[in-house]
Amino acid sequence: MGFADTLRAAKRPPIIQVGKAAVATIAAWLIAGWIVPGQLPVFAAIAALLVVQPSVNQSFGKAIERSIGVIIGVLVATAISLVLGQSSWVVLLAIVLAMLLAWLLKMTPGTANQVAISAMLVLALGASSPQYALDRVIETLIGAAIGIVVNALVVPPVAIAPARRDLALLGGELAASLDRLAVALESMQSPAAREELMLQARLMRPMRDAADASIRAGEESLTFNPRRSAHREELAHLRALLDRLGPIVTQVIGMTRAFFDHYDDEISDESTVPAIVEQLRRAAHDVRLAVHLADVVPDPPTSAIPALTSTLVVSPPQSNHWVLIGSLVEDLRRIHDELLEDQPGD
Repeated sequence: MGFADTLRAAKRPPIIQVGKAAVATIAAWLIAGWIVPGQLPVFAAIAALLVVQPSVNQSFGKAIERSIGVIIGVLVATAISLVLGQSSWVVLLAIVLAMLLAWLLKMTPGTANQVAISAMLVLALGASSPQYALDRVIETLIGAAIGIVVNALVVPPVAIAPARRDLALLGGELAASLDRLAVALESMQSPAAREELMLQARLMRPMRDAADASIRAGEESLTFNPRRSAHREELAHLRALLDRLGPIVTQVIGMTRAFFDHYDDEISDESTVPAIVEQLRRAAHDVRLAVHLADVVPDPPTSAIPALTSTLVVSPPQSNHWVLIGSLVEDLRRIHDELLEDQPGD
């Protein structure tokens, strides 16, 4: 990792967030300066800047964190200055004591840092009277409130697009894994090919976790969000779809593991294998269809008619194949139940 990589983020925040932070900071500076005259409204500007977060819910959390940190830091600084006066060593002592107090109270790192910073600023700016301390607390509360209002009213962020994207990626990879297993059952597979098949199947776990995290972030972005009513139903639909696809991911990984563990070159000659292959391809089709019904365009496109409806007839397998065939059939039954759960007539 180069030096420049340590200074740069993987991606930029949306430009609208930069604009909202700027608007909130300027508004906090002007309004706090008007309500609490006499000092530059530094505390208000900092509070507003920090409170504008990627979601309204996070803004509330950051506002509480910032306000509590400032109140405790101001109280620490005021108490120390009244006892010991003002000098450079008193500022250092206030910082250390503020950090120790935050540690004793088991505060979060963000709140603990805010306590120390606030204590330092109060003493460094050269005023420590009770009135000054009260003014800084009021100023902080004004800045935090303005940050929340700006973030909530000016295009409040809704994290739906990442949820759609990650769910579409999961659905596409799940369908592809079913297709790959179907191909593997039809022909002889080298050890390297079987290993690759297993590795590709395992990749679905982090994809499932990423989709879950994106949906949870979307759900969080709707908390206290004025736009939540327009998106709540869609997000609930995405969550329901992930709840259906999640168990299928587990089943497909298990099927791939069974194939990997019990494979031999004669498995493709089993009379039941063509029917299982057909069911795997139908399941892949229906996974793409399920994603499409969630308003996520599947890749490749698929028809709108469920395919996993035909009966699977199982012939008695050879003695050395019954574990694999039985495992594949049982997992197919579970996949069938998940995919057809919401179909009309079920």
